[in-house]
Amino acid sequence: SKQETIKPSKNETIMPAIVVVGEGPDAVSKMTGSVVLVDRERIELIVPQSAEDVLRRVPGINAVSEEESGIVTNVGVRGLSSSESKTLILEDGVPVAPGLFVGNERYFTPRIQRMEGIEVLKGSASLRYGPSTIGGVINYITKTPDDGLKVSAKVGSFNTRQAIVEAGGRSESGDAFAGIVATHAESDGFMDKGYDMNDIMVKAGVRISDTQKVGMKFSWHENAANISYRGLMLDDYNAKRTNYNPAPDDWFLTDRVGIDLNHEWMLSDRAFLRTIVYWSEVTRDYWRYNVDTPASNAAGRWVYTDDLTGNNRSFERKGVETRLNLEHNSFGFDNEAEFGLRYMVEEANDTRIRATRATDRTGVNDRHRVDSADSIAGYAQNRFSITDRLAITPGLRIEHYTQKRVELSANNASASTTNTEFLPGVGATYKLTDSAQLYGGVYEAFAPASNGVALDGLTDQNLDGERSVNYEMGIRGNEGGLNYEVAAFYMDFDNQVVTGNSNPLLSQSNAGKTKHHGMEFVLGYVLGGGFSVDGNATWVPKSEFASGVYQGNRLPYAPKYLGNLSFNYSDEKLSAALLAHYRGSQFGDASNTIDIPTDAAGGIWGGKLPSYTVVDLMGQYKVSKTWTVFGALKNLTDKHYITGLRQGIYVGPERSIEAGIRYNM
Repeated sequence: SKQETIKPSKNETIMPAIVVVGEGPDAVSKMTGSVVLVDRERIELIVPQSAEDVLRRVPGINAVSEEESGIVTNVGVRGLSSSESKTLILEDGVPVAPGLFVGNERYFTPRIQRMEGIEVLKGSASLRYGPSTIGGVINYITKTPDDGLKVSAKVGSFNTRQAIVEAGGRSESGDAFAGIVATHAESDGFMDKGYDMNDIMVKAGVRISDTQKVGMKFSWHENAANISYRGLMLDDYNAKRTNYNPAPDDWFLTDRVGIDLNHEWMLSDRAFLRTIVYWSEVTRDYWRYNVDTPASNAAGRWVYTDDLTGNNRSFERKGVETRLNLEHNSFGFDNEAEFGLRYMVEEANDTRIRATRATDRTGVNDRHRVDSADSIAGYAQNRFSITDRLAITPGLRIEHYTQKRVELSANNASASTTNTEFLPGVGATYKLTDSAQLYGGVYEAFAPASNGVALDGLTDQNLDGERSVNYEMGIRGNEGGLNYEVAAFYMDFDNQVVTGNSNPLLSQSNAGKTKHHGMEFVLGYVLGGGFSVDGNATWVPKSEFASGVYQGNRLPYAPKYLGNLSFNYSDEKLSAALLAHYRGSQFGDASNTIDIPTDAAGGIWGGKLPSYTVVDLMGQYKVSKTWTVFGALKNLTDKHYITGLRQGIYVGPERSIEAGIRYNM
């Protein structure tokens, strides 16, 4: 294991960033947990509408879609419920979900259209990051535009249109670069759940000396999605009446702006320092009309009143993180050490506007609160190369955070709480042969209780973070045209925080222990003649509450089986794939209700979601060095299936077709 595989490139200036897996042929082999890397070629071949289209094909991940633009994240990993994220979402190593400590981290997902790749990291190597790494880490890697111009355009079913422009330039010496990626996408949407999305990212970097370089990334995003929490009633779903929007006047409006400033300093041939300063602001205005429940029951679909509620929130994050990587020969071994320090401030401004159809998004603010959190984290690990085959990596992460809530609509009443988490871990890798490696580890992870839970009723509920001890062991390797990985995991979740009634007289509780164990399988084989096959499967026989009122029940949105199979062809000009995705049955609530409600009952719906398989066909053809055509036929068999339950049934998209063209100058 040589350090140069993760050091910055000396050949040309690239965007400095905090890396998750790293670069080089042995970067993955240093990871003490399972790793999946999705490259740009695979992303483009899938022709994704959103990041969920890519993530659902990763072993261990259950991505539950709510709407086509994919702005709302529902990702469960290894039997963790996809309705409550316990996985850290990063972009270029920077937290990108709106509120890690103050809550509502589901309400923004980076646009897949500006991504070069995705890193998914599970197991003990996740300890380097936090918080919310019980399920692991998903890191989106953004594009760095090459010299010249790239343009792509796509059209498809439901009047879908998308255009992407990438433009970049580099100085003659290669010491400076700048580029932009701009995307516009709009659609009438399956079930008339339309959206109108714009996304712009600007990147620049310059080498300021032989040992230092700096970089900047600016991103701006907006999306207006005609979506709601309302799904179909059961009778309409069974009759396949899916050609209408159950909430035609509800809107989810999202904006995000962010700036990252990076610095990279090679202190010596054996040490380098990476530092990043970041700021972002997300606004999320959610306008929903109230329901007339008796009229909805009589009609068999939602009937709305003229009362309109705006649950409108904004999230601001400021942070700085620095990581020192150091080679040394202490203790008689070859060592690679990493030390990290992060300071972050989050603030969420939550308003509730009571309006009417006539006043159109203006009215009385009857709830106004500000949640904030200050956090500091320190991290250290050392990779001991005991022999040429065996390496052991112990580490420790400490997270200290203070949360505060101020009720502006209640005479500025406030409450605060403070927690400190000590998170040890150790991992190891062992080289069985030149083409096979064992890995494994154990680490402690946590996800903080959000302000609304930890300070419910403006009272410190004395809640620790949700904690889990995670174990993993696996083998990965390749031999000729065969590549494989098998991983077994066990998660002992000893403090799942259960959210109680909204009545401020009732407290939350440290309760609801859960246990998860299972296996992941990855297999790929090159058949020859341009043909190959690859697949993965996830088996989670246990994902259940171990205590509390739901003891013995399976967690919601945690299927026992997940699987993906892809039959591929590739030559110099043509790339094509036939992909099948299988999701096993799963429950929609913690009580493990079997029957889906038939009426317009309020609240979160339960019921058992049947298993399903969706087949997609994708391909692209290089007409010339500058022109490529591509297309996709999704849901080839026109499968009718349920993706989720909330206040009604969320339905997966019917069969659709997309076609497009790329131009590279």
